[in-house]
Amino acid sequence: MTLLKLATVWLGGCSGCHMSFLDLDEWLIDLAKQAELVYSPFADTKEYPWGVDVVLVEGAIANQEHLKMIYKVRERSQILVSFGDCAVTGNVTALRNPMGDAQTVLQRCYIEANPLYPAIPSDADIVPTLLDRVVPVHQVVPVDIYLPGCPPDANRIKSVLDPLLKGEIPQLSGRDMIKFG
Repeated sequence: MTLLKLATVWLGGCSGCHMSFLDLDEWLIDLAKQAELVYSPFADTKEYPWGVDVVLVEGAIANQEHLKMIYKVRERSQILVSFGDCAVTGNVTALRNPMGDAQTVLQRCYIEANPLYPAIPSDADIVPTLLDRVVPVHQVVPVDIYLPGCPPDANRIKSVLDPLLKGEIPQLSGRDMIKFG
C-alpha cells in the first residue's frame, strides 16, 4: 500500500493549529498507518520535498521567507489546505496591517516602543524582511481546501484528513465545521 505523503507548514501564526493537530490523539496512530509525514515542524526535515500529496499550511504570509516558502509548497504539493484562520483570513497575524507598511511597523516596534535600546535590526537572520502587508495564503497561491478555526479543533482536522486519505474531497458544512474563531 502506498502511503499518502503528508506535510505541515508553519508560516506567520502561533502554532496553535499544529497543537490542535496533536489533539488528534489516538487517531494519529491510524493516520501514521496511512500517511507518511514528509515535512513538518514536528520532524527534523530541512527541505520541503517534491511530490507531497496533501499539505496543511498554518499561518499568513508576513515576510519574504514565508513568500518564498509558500511558492515552493504550492509548486511541490498536490492539495494545499489553508489551515486555520491566519492562513484563511490573515487573522491575528494581519493585525499589524493598519499600522502601515513594514518600515512603519519596524519603527513603532523597535524605536518608539523601545526607548532604552532603539535600533531596527538590519540582519535578516534576526528579523526576516517583512512584507508591507500580511496576507492570507489564497492571496498568494491557489488554495484547494479551507479549514477555518483559531485553531480548528481535532474533529474538524480529522474531517478534512479522513476523506483525503480515501482519495475523496472533504465536504465541510454546518456551523461546527466552517465557523471562524
